[in-house]
Amino acid sequence: MATWDDVRRIALALPETTERGSHDDLPAWRVRDKLFVWERPLRRGDLAALGDAAPDGPILGARVPDEGAKEALLADDPEVYFTTPHFDGYPAVLVRLDRIGVEELTELITEAWLARAPKRLAGQFRTTTG
Repeated sequence: MATWDDVRRIALALPETTERGSHDDLPAWRVRDKLFVWERPLRRGDLAALGDAAPDGPILGARVPDEGAKEALLADDPEVYFTTPHFDGYPAVLVRLDRIGVEELTELITEAWLARAPKRLAGQFRTTTG
């Protein structure tokens, strides 16, 4: 299963990606200063909302292109992807890092990057990766 080292390696391999701590100084990755994946431990409100379903392992936050993509991921694999009321109406999912394979993580991070990268940069990336 995936680790923070995998997240870091995958994210930093994408063009113009930087790693900079989020507002609470947790690891976060950005493309041209737009956040696309980040460490997101559960907060008190999240724990209250999730109750017994709250995971206790490492949690990754990831942007997705839109609410439809979010709903598809949540429905496709609820053992890996979840959300909390904090993210209602926001195109992002939470990921149980210890339950996702590296190949799927690579796809998720790349899609998150594409959702946040400027159109020209994303287009250049798509052209070079085919």
